[in-house]
Amino acid sequence: MSRWTLYSLAQLRPPNTAMRTYFQQKWTAKADTRAYHGEQMREKKWARLFKRSIPAVVPMDHKYLARHDGSEQAAGRGSGADSQDKPRAPPMTPYMQMAYYPIERRLDTAIFRALFASSVRQARQFCVHGLVKVNGKKMPFPGYMLNPGDMFQVDPTSVMFATGAPKERSSTARRVAKEKAAARAEAREAHGGQTPRQPTPEAVVQSKGDAPSPAELKKHLQAMMTDVDGVLAEDVGAKDKQKFRAFRQAVKRAIGLWRSASPESISTLDTQFDFLKTQLAGRSAPPSARSPDAVEAPLFSAEDQTKLRQAFDKLKLETEHTSAWNNRNAAAPYATPWRPRDYMSAFAFIPRYLEVNQNVCAAVYLRHPVARPGLAEVPTPFSIETGQLAFNWYLRRR
Repeated sequence: MSRWTLYSLAQLRPPNTAMRTYFQQKWTAKADTRAYHGEQMREKKWARLFKRSIPAVVPMDHKYLARHDGSEQAAGRGSGADSQDKPRAPPMTPYMQMAYYPIERRLDTAIFRALFASSVRQARQFCVHGLVKVNGKKMPFPGYMLNPGDMFQVDPTSVMFATGAPKERSSTARRVAKEKAAARAEAREAHGGQTPRQPTPEAVVQSKGDAPSPAELKKHLQAMMTDVDGVLAEDVGAKDKQKFRAFRQAVKRAIGLWRSASPESISTLDTQFDFLKTQLAGRSAPPSARSPDAVEAPLFSAEDQTKLRQAFDKLKLETEHTSAWNNRNAAAPYATPWRPRDYMSAFAFIPRYLEVNQNVCAAVYLRHPVARPGLAEVPTPFSIETGQLAFNWYLRRR
């Protein structure tokens, strides 16, 4: 009953009652059902959890009970009154399909039923690794028995990894990797079968001439941030402070993406900062020093705005792709944009006794699963006959 062999569930057949004894039928039903229900548990542990009493709910018509006292059910016995057309009887309650309901209380099983993991064993791994909380506290025990009202939560990143499609390398990535491997093999052959020593960062900088390294650009940006803070600490007007603060945010974004920064973007920031200081100095000059016919230029010219926008357009797009939901993200361990695994459709249902919130990857265990007329709330792919035989096996061994 592995998640990789779902075809076996479609090939299930009712037990063979013609060629097997009753003991053989019960043993086969027990083996088949245990391969799906609680296969991560030992048999002795499950035998201790098994209970003869099965919770069930029988709906009762309150209007009928208020109108009759029960004696009308015996009226007309033997006189033909009971042979009249009666309303259709409600479907039978499949009690024995609830044989494995204690397993549904386990924390690892509830995580799997809530679609937070692709298998019960993966949900068990989440618990052991400390990624699950019950009522706000970390719960490392996958066998914790939930009580009605308990809330459990799983780390959302782990849930996306568990239920998302696995990452597959594109044809371009495979071709590039093959070319790099061939280049390394040629380099080893050229150096007598030894891997050539990689050049140091200093040698790379010297070979490129006077081109600054990303670390130097980062230091330059940090120094620029200090200068902006020094200007904001002075007695500056409110409108000027707004412009310098907007410029400070641009520098801050550039520092966060210093590995991909280029000298052109840094020079644009330097020009912008010098322009702001020039405008600020012109505004702070005494009125006598200003010409009467001079017209104040805008703080951000159209040319400077275009340069700044072009310099940070690429960095902004990269930031949005890494932070926006369901966009391409090379650092994610699952395929992006996110999509469910191929086999999730077979398990894409949530039982009635769980209330799940997919936004925060949390769920509430409302109550224990019960049997109703025509419905057993324990999810199972087996027929009623198989469930009855499995229940009778453990009932005899108690």
